[in-house]
Amino acid sequence: MPYVVVDQPSREALLESAAARADAVAARRPDLLPAIDLQRRLLALVIDLAHTVESGRRPRLSLPPKYLVAKLARGVPALAGEPIPLPVQILQATLLRLCDELAAGGAGEAAAHIKAAIEGGTLDAGSLLTASLARDQHAIRTGAAHRGLAPDLVWLAAELAVGPVAHTLQRMLLANTPAAPLADALAAWPHGYCPACGSWPALAEVVDGHRVLRCSFCAAGWELATYACVYCGESGEPFVTAAPDEERKDRRVEICGGCGAYFKTVDVPALSPFPLLTIADLDTMDLDVAAIEHHYARPPMKEFGARH
Repeated sequence: MPYVVVDQPSREALLESAAARADAVAARRPDLLPAIDLQRRLLALVIDLAHTVESGRRPRLSLPPKYLVAKLARGVPALAGEPIPLPVQILQATLLRLCDELAAGGAGEAAAHIKAAIEGGTLDAGSLLTASLARDQHAIRTGAAHRGLAPDLVWLAAELAVGPVAHTLQRMLLANTPAAPLADALAAWPHGYCPACGSWPALAEVVDGHRVLRCSFCAAGWELATYACVYCGESGEPFVTAAPDEERKDRRVEICGGCGAYFKTVDVPALSPFPLLTIADLDTMDLDVAAIEHHYARPPMKEFGARH
């Protein structure tokens, strides 16, 4: 079955695991210390927010199984195009603190300007968070540029703040699926983008030979039936898997000459819980650099339009 249920530890266990993983990366990559220190602070905020979202009143969704099955059969992710109410006040408080941490971590005035725009009402937090949950990069980037804000930083801050909601919704809709027909629809999912939110995976975690794609946003996990390019499905000669470091063949890059994209794959003892996948992503930054140096890139996010 492509969709994989990932165990989610308690808040305390997550914080301990995050610290241990960050320490391990820092020991291997002292050159990444500033980035690791920033990530520690961001993760602490996201973990606390995730606990608040999980223990509070969750968003109500009226998505009958038959409706979801029809969407998935058309290649449309479960959450795509759905009007989902958000706990904006709770999320906004964390969003502002994320801006503070990003400013202190190197983003400086660019992050401070985002916070000021939100507090002053120039940038509406509810609209921003809703657009982020909908994966509407165009709306966020256009709105940020119109207000003289850094688009990539606005996208990052909003994604961090609304990610816990996306993760909760993903688990609500898919982790406790009935035996059929929704489970069957998930089992037939053939796409490289997330069946829950539509984001591309950050990387693949390989556990006991199972190549599990991990969503960069909601942390969903799913397997593909074929070993091929995540983005275009190429499985012939243009699709190559290589280990840039011969001594670390557990860390690989999949490159596709067909679409010019790359994807990271890492052997791990267990799947990373939300939101610790970001540590694995940072720890494999050298794989990104190796691929980019050879002129490979990640494709833009897919768009699914309005409610289906």
